[in-house]
Amino acid sequence: MSDNIAFIGGGNMARSLIGGLIAKGRAPSSIHVAEPVAALRDALQADFGVSVLDTGTAAVSGASTWVFAVKPQVMRMVCESLAAQAQVQRPLVISIAAGITGDQLERWLGGALPVVRTMPNTPALLGAGVTGLHASDQVDADGRAFAETLLAAAGKTVWIDSEDLMDAVTAVSGSGPAYVFLLAEAMIDAGISEGLPADAARTLALQTVLGAARMLTEAGAPDAAELRRRVTSPNGTTHAAIESFEAGGLRALVASAIHAARKRGRELSAANE
Repeated sequence: MSDNIAFIGGGNMARSLIGGLIAKGRAPSSIHVAEPVAALRDALQADFGVSVLDTGTAAVSGASTWVFAVKPQVMRMVCESLAAQAQVQRPLVISIAAGITGDQLERWLGGALPVVRTMPNTPALLGAGVTGLHASDQVDADGRAFAETLLAAAGKTVWIDSEDLMDAVTAVSGSGPAYVFLLAEAMIDAGISEGLPADAARTLALQTVLGAARMLTEAGAPDAAELRRRVTSPNGTTHAAIESFEAGGLRALVASAIHAARKRGRELSAANE
């Protein structure tokens, strides 16, 4: 067995991880990607110089780490097609699929394999993502360290002790960028409704989202509640807007949305049994 990494699936998230790994010094020759779409294979090879193949069986041959980056709906079929090789090679298995449990992955691959279930998010494409990780009992310290190094290529990492909480990770951060996009969309539309030119409304809203995120994440920054208090002057314009949000039940709506996303994650798992 070599230290080769096999990616099963070459979509956007796999691409972001591959780009991050190569940027941090991993040799392109050590990365093999199985991707059925020719255009995606060509782009990966042209951009990163990695080995691209059209079947999973060819990509995983000899690889000590397998990264499953396929849709949850096809994960069982893909795993079962590689089970015989998995039992021979005994790889470290890493999954980035929402709603698929470590037990399911291990069972579909024939059993008794180390599995790290992860949930990155789309800012990984910019190296600014965050990934929640959960390791099965079969994963040793070296496996945990390697999985963390691989996912850190896309941004920050957070280990989750209980796999039952991985659906909550998906709901908060995996799906979370879309919530921010929706807020930005609503701010732009509202600005236009108030008479701003569309390009001005867009620039104002997006730069505000970016700047606020930076304020939240700078080293030593106060928490979100304290920052909100600091910029909300009594009876000022911000106070009027915040009161409107609160009266409209924003907190309850966000909680309901995240709960719905978590519930859907569990449903995906059950649907793929």
